[in-house]
Amino acid sequence: MESEKFTRQTLLEVNTLTPSLFTLRCSRDAGFRFQAGQFARLGVTKADGSQVWRAYSMVSAPHDEFLEFFSIVVPSGEFTTELRRLKAGDTLLIEKQALGYLTLDRFADGRDLWLLASGTGVAPFLSILQGLEVWQRFERVVLVYSARSAAELAYQPLIKGLMQQEHLAEFADRFIYLPTVTREQVAGCLHGRITEFIANGQLEQKAGIRFDPQASRVMICGNPQMIDDTRALLKQRDLQLSLTRRPGQVAVENYW
Repeated sequence: MESEKFTRQTLLEVNTLTPSLFTLRCSRDAGFRFQAGQFARLGVTKADGSQVWRAYSMVSAPHDEFLEFFSIVVPSGEFTTELRRLKAGDTLLIEKQALGYLTLDRFADGRDLWLLASGTGVAPFLSILQGLEVWQRFERVVLVYSARSAAELAYQPLIKGLMQQEHLAEFADRFIYLPTVTREQVAGCLHGRITEFIANGQLEQKAGIRFDPQASRVMICGNPQMIDDTRALLKQRDLQLSLTRRPGQVAVENYW
């Protein structure tokens, strides 16, 4: 009997990127609705029949017929240990209600949108970038994606082919992609942390855009320390967290 809170979906594909990173794609219930940038609560059933649940942002776009997620393997983590053993054809539980506020409606206006991601925090931004709204609302969109190594920079074909998609082709000149790698030198990538490049001005120089309270809107997604450090640097530039009672320029989502 189907639960009122979740549906049972079928895993279509599991793709291992590195020993600690993998992606998974599953079927999508016809009634499941979400805004780009939101997350779903995923559940797996353990051998003893109990269920374990965790929140994951959708990588897939709201218009896709499937759902896709990007996961890190947490050593001895109860959920990812169970999730990691699943294969195509297995069942994934998905709560019916999408959640989260890392969505474009956090900002009433703005000219330039910065998407600052570390690790699997790139997931909600990939969903946002595949839709039309972000390109219709902003004149320039900058994706800054930080990983430890080149192998951990996921979804490169999707990112690099993004503006060749038919519905986005007319906006191709609006997109700027700046990958950064922290633990090795990689051609075509910045070497170091996002926070370093904000502090020394290199990020603005590479993008050809300045952080400006009037024009800039910034979304940050990644580990809590990266978010705290980045927010502190942006606050020095008069970019404030956007709250319901006080609209601002910055929106964040912690990844764990």
